[in-house]
Amino acid sequence: MTSLKKLASETAVYGMSTVVGRLLNYFLIPLHTRIFMPAEYGVVTELYSYVAFFTVVLTYGMETAFFRFCQKENEHRVFATSFNSIFFSSVVFFLLVVVFSSPIASVLHYPNHSDYILIFAGILALDAISSIPFALLRQQKKPFKFALIKNINIGLNILLNLYFLLLCPYLQIHQPDSFILKTYNPEIGIAYIFYANLVASLITIPMLWKELSFAKFGFDKNLFRQQFVYAFPILIVGLAGMINETFSRIMFKYLLPENKNVMADLGVFGANIRFAVLMSLFIQAFRYAAEPFFFSHSKSEDRQITYAKVTHYFGIACLLIFLLVTLFIQQFKIFIGEDFHVGLGIVPILLLANMFLGIYYNLSIWYKLSDKTKYGAYISLFGAALTVVLNILLIPSYGYFGAAWVTLITYFSIAAISYWFGQKNYPVPYKLKRFFVYLFFALSICFLNDFLFKQITNQAMILAIQSLLFGVFILGVYVMEKNNKFEAQ
Repeated sequence: MTSLKKLASETAVYGMSTVVGRLLNYFLIPLHTRIFMPAEYGVVTELYSYVAFFTVVLTYGMETAFFRFCQKENEHRVFATSFNSIFFSSVVFFLLVVVFSSPIASVLHYPNHSDYILIFAGILALDAISSIPFALLRQQKKPFKFALIKNINIGLNILLNLYFLLLCPYLQIHQPDSFILKTYNPEIGIAYIFYANLVASLITIPMLWKELSFAKFGFDKNLFRQQFVYAFPILIVGLAGMINETFSRIMFKYLLPENKNVMADLGVFGANIRFAVLMSLFIQAFRYAAEPFFFSHSKSEDRQITYAKVTHYFGIACLLIFLLVTLFIQQFKIFIGEDFHVGLGIVPILLLANMFLGIYYNLSIWYKLSDKTKYGAYISLFGAALTVVLNILLIPSYGYFGAAWVTLITYFSIAAISYWFGQKNYPVPYKLKRFFVYLFFALSICFLNDFLFKQITNQAMILAIQSLLFGVFILGVYVMEKNNKFEAQ
């Protein structure tokens, strides 16, 4: 249990930069969804979907390869090779986008906003360049420095949003002669969200200067070839994963009928996706700590039991987050403007989808440790194909509800397939039946809560019942876990 406690503590620290930091960022949603109409927010949703996709392209699996090869080679040499390869490719990417920004903007149906394309090219390049220095901090077990830099990035982004979207418009009305307004142009509108992100990404680079200094160890061609062979299937996994995550948002305006207010629906979809933030950020914080943890325990005698325990408790934590948001969704909904409340029904679906994605990340350790990353590529490609086909079938008729169900079906499917292959190639004693008992328990509570909500009008009573139901789940899990044991297979 000592190793599990250490993993939990590191997850908590990484959570300072992900869960806590981005929860602060999450409080920008009330601002954005009240200042901008759903159609305008749809632009934000779409463009950040492209960012998520191209972030995977520009890092091409090198973070995972970095962790793997640090177990075999000199850490600084591995860092230098990984960093210099990503630095070079990121600079080339940025220059190509600068040259072709106008045609790209036209293809994306933003012919008058090539500036959007340039801003996001800068964000992508800077974030890719900083990815390996952040991986080095994780490898060297420096979660506090990692968290500090990430939080400065997030804090600066928030402050710039508040400056351009609140302070400057206020001064324009009440103090139109203020010198601050010399930096402000109201016509820029939603682009200020993008500029804030760009500046925050730029400021991050000098804070990683100590880590960047290790790049002087040069570039080892032979090592890079080995890393790339290992990382390429992971790149395929990442790209397929991004198709699963972003395809519906990227293709939304191309799949819905022309008589629909497409960008408004996309804005509603994007705003309600944010309610899954607690789940996705917990998963992200966990992955920051878990990936190096799994590799460092790959030679221990009880590694499979350890992996089973980690996945089991991870699943319970995800169910708690699912219940917290779903039971109290009427309280959470105040964080978005009323025009966006129509999409609240997709929130429980997306929470479950993200939970199964997190479980898949845990289950996927078998092919990373056995150096069979090609299986990860196969599974992810299947998930991507399923996503594309189902979105094409469902989005035209069911809009963002169809997209949400596709996400759940896909993530459940790839988790199930990974489990099946994993048990044949790298058996781990997962408590599968017990987890599904907990899942059924949680879903039953949600259905009961929904039924009672329709019968009771007293808000105080509803809140008391929701709290009681949440407590019942925690108590039930505690009782069942008291004598829970893991045994090797």
